[in-house]
Amino acid sequence: MPGKRHWVPIVIGRLALAAAVFLNVAAQEVVQDTDPLILKARRFLDTMSRGDYQAATADLDETMLKLFGPAQMAEFWQEMPKRLGVFMRQTSARRESLPPYDIVLVGCDFDKTSLDARVVFDKSGRISGFQFVPSAASGAKYKDPDYADRSRIEETDVTVGAGEWALPGTLTRPVGPGPFPGLVLVHGSGPNDRDETIGPNKPFKDLALGLATKGVAVLRYEKRTRVHGPRIVADKELASSLTVKEEVVDDAHQAVQVLRGAARVDAGRVFLLGHSLGGYLIPRIAAADKERTIAGFIIMAGATRPLEDMMVEQVTYILALAGGGGEDGRKRLAELKAQRDRVKDLTESDLASEERIMNAGVRYWLDLRGYDPPETAKKVERPILIIQGERDYQVTAAKDFANWKAALGGRPDVTFRLYPKLNHLFIEGQGFPSPSEYTLTVGHIPALVIDDISGWILGQSRGKRPS
Repeated sequence: MPGKRHWVPIVIGRLALAAAVFLNVAAQEVVQDTDPLILKARRFLDTMSRGDYQAATADLDETMLKLFGPAQMAEFWQEMPKRLGVFMRQTSARRESLPPYDIVLVGCDFDKTSLDARVVFDKSGRISGFQFVPSAASGAKYKDPDYADRSRIEETDVTVGAGEWALPGTLTRPVGPGPFPGLVLVHGSGPNDRDETIGPNKPFKDLALGLATKGVAVLRYEKRTRVHGPRIVADKELASSLTVKEEVVDDAHQAVQVLRGAARVDAGRVFLLGHSLGGYLIPRIAAADKERTIAGFIIMAGATRPLEDMMVEQVTYILALAGGGGEDGRKRLAELKAQRDRVKDLTESDLASEERIMNAGVRYWLDLRGYDPPETAKKVERPILIIQGERDYQVTAAKDFANWKAALGGRPDVTFRLYPKLNHLFIEGQGFPSPSEYTLTVGHIPALVIDDISGWILGQSRGKRPS
């Protein structure tokens, strides 16, 4: 978090714009290069690598063309050697499907790394999204954590919400008669899938498998901006009206209702966990739960400060790891600070504007104006567990975890856990944390965290407060 997506080096420059709809899909199909979309994707990459940026934009849809035109494309491609090395060659290609979109992934070798170019096509064959993602050929693949016991759990598909905003999800339940306590998982920033997949890591899948093994039913679901992102981007009215209510809060409540109605789940013992942006919004989600249907809350690396300030802080940290990033880094940071200042200068008179700042509309930022999560959480009269990794450079122990403790530390129904070796994804590491850990390191949420969360939930379910 925070902002609109995890800051990962391979999400480069202009490609972090909303129009580049970053879709992770599971159904994959290997296709020969006679496939017209694969040929079109290869041609798109080839024209960029040859420096023919005008030709490269020929197949972009209207929204992509506005945000990723020839000038922006040239800037992006010319910056790549500084980050990835010289582009060497295209390798194998394959197709993925997420109706109504088709996605082509083309392997790309640079002299420093290998990545997949993900090119998203709409129904008419226009390019509506483009991103470099970790290569499927890297060998880094997700495996169930050791603490997951598949013989003790079962998984079923569910739908969160209904109608035009329906979202696919997965319910992971313990085997047995129940009724079991339940937990809904609410994502961090960006168009996350139900597993919060980033590179080879799937922290929400870890949580679901581990907690279900321990006796807790877990519901996780695709985020609205992932499933319906293309529609939101294409519709100016939807894009300009989007706030965290539509992005996160409404769907979290829909998921709670689905879990409360599930077989063998105790409707009176359903909890909610928010990670990163989800944790930041726990007080908002709780405030909207007028009927107190949620039994308690878990804040996992939850931010406490204005998102625009934290974005600048994160980029400053990342550039410092790279020795300051040179003139290009200083320019990028200056541009980001100018956007932060613009967010702070917004007034109600700007609501009619279609301006995008830090990848979000004016209404999005004004909706968060003055929001203080720890202060708002004081009004949440239900148990809260707050967990934090000490190696997290995005949401920090020194500032954010400390802010939660300062506001809520005197309450007997609030529990705090700090893990010295864990990063923002709650995966272990050493030394200075960096974004590369998310995509280049395969890890799992440790068993200790699973034990702490399950113990807290089961303790609350029995009417006890763990120490």
